[in-house]
Amino acid sequence: MSLSKIITAALPAQPTHSQFQAIELMEQLVERRGSDNYALLLKGYAGTGKTTLLSALVRSIPKDRFQTVLLAPTGRAAKVMSSYSGQSASTIHRHIYRKDSAEQGSLSFARKRNLLSNTIFIVDEASMLSDDVEMGYKGLLSDLIEYVFERNNNRLILCGDTAQLPPVGKLISPALDKKYLEAHFSLMLSEIELTDVVRQEQASGILYNATKLRDDIRRNATNIHFTTGFKDFYKMTSDRLEDGLRYAYDHFGREETIIICRSNKSATGYNRYIRQAIFFTENELDAGDLLMSVRNNYSILPENISSGFIANGDFLEIRKVLRYQDQYGFRFADIEAVFRDFPEMGGFQLKILLDTLYSSSPNLERDKMQELYREVEKEYTDLTTKKDKQEAMRKDPFLNALQVKFAYALTCHKAQGGQWDTVFIEQGYLTDDKIDIEFLRWLYTAVTRGKSQVYLVNFHPRFFEGLEKGTETT
Repeated sequence: MSLSKIITAALPAQPTHSQFQAIELMEQLVERRGSDNYALLLKGYAGTGKTTLLSALVRSIPKDRFQTVLLAPTGRAAKVMSSYSGQSASTIHRHIYRKDSAEQGSLSFARKRNLLSNTIFIVDEASMLSDDVEMGYKGLLSDLIEYVFERNNNRLILCGDTAQLPPVGKLISPALDKKYLEAHFSLMLSEIELTDVVRQEQASGILYNATKLRDDIRRNATNIHFTTGFKDFYKMTSDRLEDGLRYAYDHFGREETIIICRSNKSATGYNRYIRQAIFFTENELDAGDLLMSVRNNYSILPENISSGFIANGDFLEIRKVLRYQDQYGFRFADIEAVFRDFPEMGGFQLKILLDTLYSSSPNLERDKMQELYREVEKEYTDLTTKKDKQEAMRKDPFLNALQVKFAYALTCHKAQGGQWDTVFIEQGYLTDDKIDIEFLRWLYTAVTRGKSQVYLVNFHPRFFEGLEKGTETT
């Protein structure tokens, strides 16, 4: 039986037209011979069955010819990928990088050698991948492609949705742009975009409205008209938000409830409100609190934790608060925590910086970071060599404290790649000139984070014009 027939048989329903085209390209990718760098760009709108197709592919690939490796940009995205595929997935960073102690005691990360041949690497949420240089390497996308094709007979599938937000500071998602990929990498590249919403998803208000937004983005139209009246898609005023949050936390839990905001300042305000008004906590930190790392940290994890580092965007759950410290004009805490998306890694102790918890900045401001550096540096004036001083600074627990924020409300870029059962989306302050394609991408990305329920909080009535009365939650 051909691979295309095996994949089709593994699907829960008859494939759509665009799914069938994708299946044919998947078969071609697997059956190709030669030493070229074969890759497939699989793009898909929300609800078009992209994840179902990937799951069927993973189950259908002949194990005597290929193995599969599943990768995603963030821990939350990797967890989602593991859930729908039935196979373990990893973050790209953790799979392709290793710690590298460079000269003079400084710490950097180097790309690992790829030891896998005859392997199909499948990367989901590729819209988030940037090729900007960071951590002293070529850029995540470049390093990923170089890693995959370092060994013979490997394949690469890049999956994502071009309507979602591109990487911060970018106008396009380079990993989903065929022209960019062909211009910068030696790839034999095929491309398909799934456009047909699968039948079982058509009753979903989340996907109905996401599809409308996707069509508006494609047509470059900015007249937003939401449709409610579904069992999973509502509008809500702020005076009902507290009841809505209590319901969501009671039915789905903290880990499956999120507020998506348009600014760090707004997210900070909601995080404070939730802890005080919903959780009734008076402590600075509590066991059970959810945190998000807001800056990569390469030094803080103990040697027995295999991941090697904590990435910007990783979610942590506090197991125990050990102590608080005031040092160098900053606030710190020692905690026991666990990765929310990788609980199998077990618990560990770490020091966190409390000043970022309620800061309106994405992470510790540059001048504050420099101030902390200068204060810590004074502790090591007795060290005579530059190498010894660098090594001491690299290991200093205060300078390397993890920068975190509470993770009950996030910006959309921070939420991207993850999914939650219940998503509350705050419109925020919005002037007419800000209702543009960029805002539609933001809105589309936010709406598609929801699995079971989406609530639009304080959205202007004009976004719901023409709806029948009595179909909304107000």
